[in-house]
Amino acid sequence: MGKERIFVAGHRGMVGSAIVRSLEAMGEAEIVTRSHRQVDLTDQAAVGKFFREQPVDRVILAAARVGGIHANNVYPADFIYTNLMIQANVIHQAWRAGVRNLLFLGSSCIYPKLAPQPMREEHLLTGLLEPTNEAYAVAKIAGIKMCESYNRQYATCYRAVMPTNLYGPGDNYHLENSHVLPAMLRKYHLARLSELGDLAGIQTDELCFGAIPDDICRAIGYRRQSGELAGDRRPQVVLWGTGTPRREFLHVDDMAAACLHVMALDQAHFSGDNPSFVNVGSGRDISIAEVAERVARLVGFSGPTVFNPAQPDGTPRKLLDTSRINALGWRPRFSLEEGLADAYRAYRTRLQGQGATPDS
Repeated sequence: MGKERIFVAGHRGMVGSAIVRSLEAMGEAEIVTRSHRQVDLTDQAAVGKFFREQPVDRVILAAARVGGIHANNVYPADFIYTNLMIQANVIHQAWRAGVRNLLFLGSSCIYPKLAPQPMREEHLLTGLLEPTNEAYAVAKIAGIKMCESYNRQYATCYRAVMPTNLYGPGDNYHLENSHVLPAMLRKYHLARLSELGDLAGIQTDELCFGAIPDDICRAIGYRRQSGELAGDRRPQVVLWGTGTPRREFLHVDDMAAACLHVMALDQAHFSGDNPSFVNVGSGRDISIAEVAERVARLVGFSGPTVFNPAQPDGTPRKLLDTSRINALGWRPRFSLEEGLADAYRAYRTRLQGQGATPDS
């Protein structure tokens, strides 16, 4: 009997690439991947053609348009359209091709803004969503309900996992559309480079991870137009909001392990009165101000951190109740300290690939 064929949609993203690494390490499956250029997942005809020509046994749907508060707030139409199209096409065409097993990756933003903490699976659709990422959340809720509907009507085994805030190797560090932790990591790294007077390091970082917005240039004293550092000011890090919201973070390799764990569980765990989706998180949260202190220490930045209360905080607290997945036999491996150190190593490794020196 040949190896099981598993299609990982979104294999170049942070979560998808982590899942591929985990599957490769296990060596028990044939991994099927396609780039956006090869198959546009928002194109129904292209997705249908792929499934007709490439039979697969399981699908892991990790493809999505993602971003932080700024991107979600500024581009809501892009977020809801792209994610709805990807989900509808992949789930429906997988069913048409006879794929019985599918794992859909959702997001903790599906829960109401003022949901009880920690948030349990049954809190879905019990209140209003956080306005800044409502479009993305609605799309993800639709994905969950689509899986549930196909299970109900066609007796498929389509499950979903709801991750908390993820970070780690392969993350997006573009400062206008990244999530809170990678954006914070990059801001502190840039501020540290400015503190050291490492102009070449800043320019390499910009080449690797994208343009540095003007407000951050001002904060760290980097004059892009003249290509120099201001010698008359101390660099600082400016973060959105008040610093009081509490967030939960999970290393992406832990998320990949959770996905494969859930995918391997017996269908009895997801039938009857059991929800078709499960929360995945560390079970611990921390304030934005506290995680900023940890990132500053990790990077070695000794300057000031300034919070800008004129910018949105988002949901006051987001902590997932992970008792269900814990009872199903999974727990995370990384502590936040270990995970941050690993993420920063991966960040610097990517910089070195652009020509930065190990000490920059």
